[in-house]
Amino acid sequence: MFTQSAKSFPIPSIQRLPVYLRFLKEQRNRGNTLISCTQIAEEFGQLSVQVRKDLSITGISGRPKVGYRTNELIDAIEGFLGWNREIKAFLIGAGSLGSAILGYAGFVEHGLRIVAAFDIDPVKIGNSIHRCPVFDLRQMYGMGQNAGIEIGILTVPSVAAQEAANILVQIGVQGIWNYTPIRLDIPQEIICEEVKLSASFAVLSSRLKKSPVFPDEYV
Repeated sequence: MFTQSAKSFPIPSIQRLPVYLRFLKEQRNRGNTLISCTQIAEEFGQLSVQVRKDLSITGISGRPKVGYRTNELIDAIEGFLGWNREIKAFLIGAGSLGSAILGYAGFVEHGLRIVAAFDIDPVKIGNSIHRCPVFDLRQMYGMGQNAGIEIGILTVPSVAAQEAANILVQIGVQGIWNYTPIRLDIPQEIICEEVKLSASFAVLSSRLKKSPVFPDEYV
């Protein structure tokens, strides 16, 4: 998921790849063995040149007037994203957001396996959430040693974010998926993807404010 080469490519192009991937798998299920940039572009209301540019970052090239073999394009996207292998992760913070993430079955399809969750709440510790065991946060360092954990998912309160990140650094994670609003102080070589929920909602709410929810005839 966190490849060195992917860091140099345009983020919008990378973000569009999973959308293309879902469409491609639908086409494969329908028996379509070939797909063109034009077909993908029409599905998502984009220009075919943009789709071709997005797909090119995976290293695959289509054939003129033919397009891509659907299976090969799926493999190329999954390989570029690192979704063709298992990626082990720890989740820290088994509250409402953490529980929702643990319950999202789609991660398995992408190769992400959350092997354990950690919390300080004695009610949660020792139980399982969506079949994922919850351990005491104090156990994370010992359990993470030589466990091959590549990603840490942070869904803790802001005051606990840096301390949890420090432990993740100590156990050797390569990337942190940060759902907290805190900017973490971590080594430069560790990749941090910040999920800005409030910023995303700000965009949505501002667009709602500028556009009427109902047409005039319904007011």
